[in-house]
Formats: sequence, C-alpha cells, structure tokens
Amino acid sequence: MTPGPPSTAAPGAIRIPAALLPADGRFGSGPSRVPDAAVAALAGAGRRLLGTSHRQEPVRALIGRVQAGLAELFGLPDGYQVVLGNGGAAAFWDVAALCLMERRSQHAVFGRFSARFAAVAASAPHLAAPDVVEAPEGAAAACAARPDVDTYALTHNETSTGVMAAVCRPAPEGLVVVDATSAAGGLPVDPLEFDAYFFSPQKCFAADGGTWVALLSPAALSRAEGAGGRTWVPPSLDLAEAAAAARRRETFNTPSLATLVLMAEQVEWMLEGGGLAFAAGRSARSAAILYGWAEAAPYARPFVADPAARSPVVATVELDAALPAGAVVAALRANGVVDVGGYRGVGANQLRVGMFPAVEPSDVEALTACIDYVAGALS
Repeated sequence: MTPGPPSTAAPGAIRIPAALLPADGRFGSGPSRVPDAAVAALAGAGRRLLGTSHRQEPVRALIGRVQAGLAELFGLPDGYQVVLGNGGAAAFWDVAALCLMERRSQHAVFGRFSARFAAVAASAPHLAAPDVVEAPEGAAAACAARPDVDTYALTHNETSTGVMAAVCRPAPEGLVVVDATSAAGGLPVDPLEFDAYFFSPQKCFAADGGTWVALLSPAALSRAEGAGGRTWVPPSLDLAEAAAAARRRETFNTPSLATLVLMAEQVEWMLEGGGLAFAAGRSARSAAILYGWAEAAPYARPFVADPAARSPVVATVELDAALPAGAVVAALRANGVVDVGGYRGVGANQLRVGMFPAVEPSDVEALTACIDYVAGALS
C-alpha cells in the first residue's frame, strides 16, 4: 500500500480513509479482541448463570464444558487433568514455585515475563537459586539438562518480545512447566512434552483475565500432592486443592463466570473449525501477512531477526527512528485501531500486534495498509 499524502497535522488529527480500516480495530496482545458472538452468548447466559452459586450444577456444568473442550483441543493423554484457579497466569508462577518446584528450577529467560517467572523462583525461601539460561530480548533461550534441576521452566511465547520457543523435554527426569499465556490455543504443542502447561484466557481464548488454567500431567499432580511436606502452602495457592476441586468441576474459590462463558465459546468455536490446527493456522496466516509487510516496508523491520523464532500470535515490529511509534499509535487509535503499542522498555521504537485466532487475517492486512497511510501522513 502506498503511503498517504504528507501532512503536518498532529497524529490524532490524521483521518484514515474508511476503505482502509479493518472491520474490527482491536489488536491488543492481551486482553485480546472478544468476538461479538461470544458477547451475545454471555448476554444469553444472564439469569441462567451470572449471579448464581458456583457450587451448583449449572456452573459446574460450565466448568466441565471448559475442561472437556480443552482436553479435546490439546489432545490430552489419559491421566492429564485440566485445573482452573483465580489470579491469572502470574499467580500460577507462585503456585508453581510452591507446589511443583522441589529444590531447584531452571528457567529459559528471553523477555520480561520469563524473567519475572525466574524472579519468583529466586525469591522462594525453600528453593535454591534457580539456574537461568538467558538470551537477549528478540532471541529465544532453551533449557538444558542438569542433574541438580528438578523443574524446567519454559515459556512457549514471550508476550513482551514476540519470540516463540520450542516446548520439549530437556531431560527424561524433572518436570517441564510451561508458561503458555499467549501461546495456548494459537501454537501447536505436544502434551507429552510438558507436565504443566498454564495460561490465562484473555489472549487466544478471547475472554477476560483473572483466571489461570493449567493442563497437568500425572507427574505434576503427584508432585503437587507432596508440596505440603516441602513448605507451607496457602490454601488459595495449593495446586492439590485446586486439582481436587477441578475433579468435582469446581474451583477452590469463586470464579469469574463471565470469563468462563467467553472461554467456553471460544474453545468450542476452535473445535468446530477443526481444532488446534485450525486455530493455529489462522494465526499463522495473519503472521505471514504482518511479517511480510514489515520486511518489505522501507521504514520497518521485524524485531525478531530469526524467522523461526518469530511468534505467529504476537508480532513485534521495529520502526525507523524518523517515524515515532508513539505518533503512529496515536494516529491509529484516533481512527479506532487500538492497542498496537510496544511493550514498555522493549525495542527502541516498536509496534506490537496481537494476531490471536479470533483476529481475522484480513484485518491484519488492513492494519498494515493503515500503518502505511499514517507513515505517509507523518512524513
């Protein structure tokens, strides 16, 4: 797309032609866009679910619906369990440190969120200092087998940088615990390669935050059962308690019913479309459009140099210094195209685009045309 005509107008005064605008201008990396059909389903849940007891059958059926859908979507082997709790994926870092790590963990760190997971383990008084395998932001890091490590902490997709990393067992012994916050539902994964795959529903699953979901292997469930013998575990962070509640199709304490309704709708939409391959395929098509544009644009480039490490669900794009990302973001927002700012402190002059399965690839293509127009208007 040829950039629009030069303009001296302030970014917020630039008007992008309506023909260039996406049908839906939400491109956040979390919270992500929520489909209109899911919002309508939530409204329909109304008096039937919202404001009712989470210990009664209607809500237990909703939780069971989410559990069954995720088990099918990820092809979970026998013995694996879908467990839910409150607090989001950041709360599960604490759960993992208390209930899954025994003596020492190893962490692959290559961005802000993987670093925060490692910091939780470093601050836990019952654990030895973690072994950290670190790569610079924009590159991927991978764990490696060590005899003194009992838990390997991986990040499937680093939301801050747009780097994707492989999920695979570094060693036959030790649990593999994967922060899959922005990856789950948008990237392929083999459940035999992990013991705990945890995430929040406000990204690929197009719901609200405040809930964590963990796909747990029998080994992870067994490790959680013995957590109380290693350290004091608050009941609200006790993974064994959460797993026991999940077997009853419940959560330890009151869940967000609206989040669960939205998530159930998205999981079933994915399954109806063809499962994880369908969902990941949509993100891959969006990524091909976005990265292809960034490589061709004279004023932009993908932040992640290695094409194999470029995330198909969260893309980061570095702009030339002559085109301030803040001005581009302000102009887009003034036209209803929102949440494409870079993660704070990552990259020099960056955009970050959520390309989760609910995002139409055609809207990503429209976004690139809008950026081109704004770039021309700001030149």
